[in-house]
Amino acid sequence: MTKLYFGDTTTIATTIMILGLVVFIGYTIVNRGSVQHWGMRGLLLLAFGLVVCCFAAARDGLDKTIQSSIDGSCAAGLFPLVSIPTVVGYIGALVIIASAFAMLIANSQQAKELCFWFMASGVAVKIMIVEIARVIAL
Repeated sequence: MTKLYFGDTTTIATTIMILGLVVFIGYTIVNRGSVQHWGMRGLLLLAFGLVVCCFAAARDGLDKTIQSSIDGSCAAGLFPLVSIPTVVGYIGALVIIASAFAMLIANSQQAKELCFWFMASGVAVKIMIVEIARVIAL
């Protein structure tokens, strides 16, 4: 089980960044009453979430899965191209991107806050599904 989260450098970095992302969202939940700039929170969530997503994709071998599906020149990664974790990842990314664009055109802090919570929900669902699937695949 420890190899699953601390097996190599990419896995360790991904684990630490996922924990940081969860802490950031948790901190925002606890202190939501004092947040004045939801757009900045959303931008931080989007940027940091994208970095974490890229590391998680590298950790799980998504690039190898795609290459294997195209030409079969290598072994597939951890998850098949059409599987619950990858489909949930795609849908979660769509929710996050749509929320980020909506945040750009939102005029009020209340609307930006709502967009932030949609983004945070997309991130949380992606993390839960992928990490549960990784434990099951072990």
